[in-house]
Amino acid sequence: MAITGEAQHALRPLMFSIAYRMLGSVVEAEDVVQDAYVRLQERHAVGEPIDNPEAFAATVATRLAIDVLRSARRTREIYVGPWIPEPLPDDDADPAHRIERDETLSFAFLAVLERLGPVERAVFLLREVFAYDYPTIAAIVDRNEAACRQIMHRAKQRIAEGRTRFDGAADRDTALTDAFFAALEVGDVDRLVVALADDVVFYGDGGGRAPAVRRPVHGAVAVARFLGGLVRRGTRAGIAFERRPVNGAPSLWVRGPDGALLCVLMVEFVNGSVQVIANQLNPEKLTHLGTVGDLFALLSATPTDSVRPARSSATEPRS
Repeated sequence: MAITGEAQHALRPLMFSIAYRMLGSVVEAEDVVQDAYVRLQERHAVGEPIDNPEAFAATVATRLAIDVLRSARRTREIYVGPWIPEPLPDDDADPAHRIERDETLSFAFLAVLERLGPVERAVFLLREVFAYDYPTIAAIVDRNEAACRQIMHRAKQRIAEGRTRFDGAADRDTALTDAFFAALEVGDVDRLVVALADDVVFYGDGGGRAPAVRRPVHGAVAVARFLGGLVRRGTRAGIAFERRPVNGAPSLWVRGPDGALLCVLMVEFVNGSVQVIANQLNPEKLTHLGTVGDLFALLSATPTDSVRPARSSATEPRS
């Protein structure tokens, strides 16, 4: 059958859902969807029949995403500091981005997927998230069924090594998130310590293009003091906070005096406490969210105090 223009448009969310989970990048996923959409249009233009439009769209999006991952692998290997996915706002108005929010969209889970190679990632997602059977997956990734089963087995083992079961119910607990953000917005270290898990971890992704810690900060006291210092300096610089969920979890958007976005701080909970905090500061990973500010310039014009984590053995000075 030939795919009509309306049917092609309806396939965009599926293609974006696959590409974003594969790549952890909104911009790259949109590029994949556009390339896949062109191929769908080409098939439609020549009247070439497609027996299963959904399977065709999934195949094209997956293979394009695999190609992107392979070409980007070297770049990610030499990436400056922790790599954190690009935030995907829960209230994104783009119809193509209206995909089901679940644990596999959390920034922590997407970061764990970095353990997998391109084909491993594709097989895992196609099976676990999109529930395709092995014959279909084998056709999509151009492997035989037995190989796909082996790939899936290895992928599940590697995912289990780095995966934490996050408490989705806690993420939706308004009182819990309000208490944490209220303490964070005023830099109240004591209240932050209470809200943080003892083994909380803080990650900052500046990619060498914004000031960020290059190694994770560990422990409630160290993270609370570090956040308190950041907020104090940010307050002097005239920053403003906006609470807006991304990737199915609470987040705090930090804006400069001119309203430009400086970073998106994402939070994951376990057993009623903040377990992981990830701060996305890399301007290249924020451009899809609007105008991005220059954090280096803002901080250079602001009086400084120490915002280094308390445990220097676990961190480095800001870049």
